[in-house]
Amino acid sequence: MLRVKTNELKKGTRIFLRNGWEAEILDNLKGNTRLAKVYGFETEIGSVYAHDIVGAIFNGEKALIDHTPAQLKCMQWSNELFNSLR
Repeated sequence: MLRVKTNELKKGTRIFLRNGWEAEILDNLKGNTRLAKVYGFETEIGSVYAHDIVGAIFNGEKALIDHTPAQLKCMQWSNELFNSLR
């Protein structure tokens, strides 16, 4: 199966999020967050963490996502922060 980094995802790419929802990338930026139209309980536009993107349709083929070290660090920080609030 094809593997891509989140920084390779371009505007219009269909993505799959960790929580099971689908979304469409709306920017061509790189980094820890991406702008996306999320198809969840409601369809809405907003930022999603790059570490929450787990799959994509890339060049017509299903792809798994590889995260950068910075994105993995952000995921660790996020998990520590939100787990400490319980």
